[in-house]
Amino acid sequence: MPTVAEQFIEVLVQAGVKRIYGIVGDSLNPVVDAVRRTEGIEWVHTRHEEAAAFAAGAEAQVTGRLAVCAGSCGPGNLHLINGLYDAHRSGAPVLALASHIPSAQIGTGFFQETHPEELFNECSHFCEMLSQPDQMPRLLRSAIQTAVGRRGVSVLVLPGDVAEESAAKPTGQGVVDCDPPTLLPSAEQVAALADKINRAERPMMFCGAGSRGAHADVMELAEKIKAPVGHALRGKEWIQYDNPYDVGMSGLLGYGACHEAMHKADLVLLMGTDFPYDNFLPQANTVQVDIEPTHLGRRTVLDLAVHGDVAETIRAVLPKVSAKSDRSYLDRMLRAHAGQLEKVVDAYTRNVESQVPIHPEYVADVLDDLAADDAVFTVDTGMCNVWAARYITPNGRRRVLGSFVHGSMANALPQAIGAQLAAPDRQVVSMSGDGGLAMLLGDLLSLRTHRLPVKTVVFNNSSLGMVKLEMLVDGMPDFGTDHESVDFAAIARAAGINSVRVEKPGEVRDALADALSRPGPALVDVVTDPNALSLPPHITGEQVKGFALAVSRTVLSGGVGKMVQLARSNLRNVPRP
Repeated sequence: MPTVAEQFIEVLVQAGVKRIYGIVGDSLNPVVDAVRRTEGIEWVHTRHEEAAAFAAGAEAQVTGRLAVCAGSCGPGNLHLINGLYDAHRSGAPVLALASHIPSAQIGTGFFQETHPEELFNECSHFCEMLSQPDQMPRLLRSAIQTAVGRRGVSVLVLPGDVAEESAAKPTGQGVVDCDPPTLLPSAEQVAALADKINRAERPMMFCGAGSRGAHADVMELAEKIKAPVGHALRGKEWIQYDNPYDVGMSGLLGYGACHEAMHKADLVLLMGTDFPYDNFLPQANTVQVDIEPTHLGRRTVLDLAVHGDVAETIRAVLPKVSAKSDRSYLDRMLRAHAGQLEKVVDAYTRNVESQVPIHPEYVADVLDDLAADDAVFTVDTGMCNVWAARYITPNGRRRVLGSFVHGSMANALPQAIGAQLAAPDRQVVSMSGDGGLAMLLGDLLSLRTHRLPVKTVVFNNSSLGMVKLEMLVDGMPDFGTDHESVDFAAIARAAGINSVRVEKPGEVRDALADALSRPGPALVDVVTDPNALSLPPHITGEQVKGFALAVSRTVLSGGVGKMVQLARSNLRNVPRP
């Protein structure tokens, strides 16, 4: 009879799991040893359990299938929590094994004791402890099915001594898988939606991650009702490409005419988005379509809530919608969007060959030109999110992953590890901020250990740029955001990774092209302008007042030169009245 640990691995293999991310140790050792002796599954050693969870989440997002990470008792599994939060909030099916202290010691304050079955409850759909062998394999299969069926995290807590015991029941078969569901709204909701659209003179559509697989349907509806189409950050990769109705993105990282189109419309169709920034929404004239009923109405007042899948809903409503002939509103918004792109998005990608420090926008723009058509980009939270949102061009084949809902730092490099292992034939590029890379810097070693051809592009401005901007618009002088310059290329080179440091704009293209063409891991450390900050597409009076107040405080403290340079860097980003 196999041990519980061996049975655990056998069930994972039956479920199609190819690897487990984590760090070996003590209570986890029986499971690790079972991996060693089992064909078809591997142990992927990371330098931090947080990186293991991020990697598993990225693998699950790239493949759509279950991915697994593990942590040993106490601090080992505790380190998983940030990556698990991100996976759960991203809807990534991930199983986490939280190994536990010896079962007889639970509740005694034993060495490294925590209570993972309580700790992980908030970031999972399933969190249970397997305390005796006869709970296997049923409990594990329940955990797997919950993660896959509900698209989120399941956590199974397993004491190390229980893992070593003999299995009490045969493994058998029984893993059930399921594709993400589709849902057709009721006939009454479809009729009400059609009526709202037919009555509208200036409709617009705002699409999120729930529009995945609905690109053709969204375009067909937009053409029929002559509607501008904007997107949230997570909707960009599914909606923006081949989109003649595109008016950009709204939100803190937004650009273009999306905000204007949304606020001048007499009907806003929120399509598969749980857009969190309610202050960017008009809070009127809004219909929301979402497959998740808890999303409906929690960000904005709704005239109509439609519980359904975006694609299925559009297909149902299209025959009931009357074609509109008046394009004036659509064309006005398209012109406004083009003007905004000229002023904002293209501001730093022209005539930059002699401008030092290097503008980060230019780096992102060149990277977009050179990267593969099916590249997977992983993006650090902060200013890298902005550069990716504005300069990485989707085409229906590229993927852009980030901590877009949880908003964690340091996600890009470990997500790149998971994405590359999940898709070994695709180019994977980590757009890393220097702050994010420094936080989980040790997992550069994982690239070398596993010979992963991840290309890491470091936007190295020696600053936490997004935090700096947050302080300035709140009327505070930036403080604690800047730090000494670090040569990440030298660190990567010492780790055995091909690397180069770029300080001149004229060297950017060749450095990126060389790195992308290399067969193994490579790092390009680009020294960028710390004063290149991104202003959102809509700036409130309070934000302008706060920014001016921060400027005056900085000037009074002797920072005149700093603020002059900041003004020069961002002058073209300020929308004209």
